[in-house]
Amino acid sequence: MKFRRSERLVDMTNYLLEHPGELVSLTYFAERYSSAKSSISEDLTIIKDTFEQRGIGSLTTVPGAAGGVKYIVSIKEEEVNAFIDGLCDTIASPERLLPGGYLYMTDILGHPQTVNKVGRIIASMYAKKNVSVIMTMATKGISLAYAVANYLNVPVVIVSRNNKVTEGSTVSINYVSGSSKRIQTMVLSKRSLVEGSNVLIVDDFMKAGGTINGMVSLLDEFKATVAGIAVLVESEHTEECLVEDYVSLIKLTQVVERDKKIKVSRGNYFTKKE
Repeated sequence: MKFRRSERLVDMTNYLLEHPGELVSLTYFAERYSSAKSSISEDLTIIKDTFEQRGIGSLTTVPGAAGGVKYIVSIKEEEVNAFIDGLCDTIASPERLLPGGYLYMTDILGHPQTVNKVGRIIASMYAKKNVSVIMTMATKGISLAYAVANYLNVPVVIVSRNNKVTEGSTVSINYVSGSSKRIQTMVLSKRSLVEGSNVLIVDDFMKAGGTINGMVSLLDEFKATVAGIAVLVESEHTEECLVEDYVSLIKLTQVVERDKKIKVSRGNYFTKKE
């Protein structure tokens, strides 16, 4: 089937957006659209320029016989600024305050557009880190993990707190909860993670970092590398944080339960990007 150029541009753009980080050869596109490689190259130049102008991402070209083109997600700084500021206003609502200084986040983490935007922001920061897997706990952070994974085109592994028959043989470790100081257990199926994986840890909320620190220790059992740690909200630390190197989008700076007062600010994402 012969495609008109307008059709080819739309379909090619859609294909690249659905396959981020994947090297696609010019031969594949030439055969897909029954077009000359020179025409495909011209189309890719148009897409590349549009992506960069609109802040959608970039196209990187790999030369040679085994080369091709790869879409790398990105996002404009002003778009991030507006989104984070708006999310800070939403989270600062007193009605979100829960006992223990936690925040009600279920509605936010259940909103597709919000979760996808958070996923895109985090993915943009790690798009060139050769991430092979996203890891998270079996909590509300799962939706964020999948959003990030979608933009990086990598699988998700979910750490649980107990063994499940459907997981097969597992690796388990004990860790100290950073906030409660209690000994807890986390479990991951041996089949979930390939030895030597480069893993990005994603979570929705970090208080003292005990759970994330536990996941880092669990990765040691798989001889895996930590590509990075990213959280949506971090609580300003009233005690020593167990995690040193991480990225947060929002910081919970003050909670007064009696007065139902919440103060939030931008996280360290903006300084980490510099």
